[in-house]
Amino acid sequence: MNSAEEARQVSQVTTRLLTKFPTASREVVESAVEEAVAHFQSGRIRDFVPLLIERTATAKLATLIER
Repeated sequence: MNSAEEARQVSQVTTRLLTKFPTASREVVESAVEEAVAHFQSGRIRDFVPLLIERTATAKLATLIER
């Protein structure tokens, strides 16, 4: 996967999470996604990184929203 396609998919992750967590602010969702992106930055195989980013950010947001 090239970097432009990965960026497009990460943008779609942000959009989906904004819909999934309507009570969370855009800043909180973007922060969760950015943290997940940073976590997987060094991965060599990039094909599943957007999926892993979405799962990681979803778990973080679920924890934040439950508080």
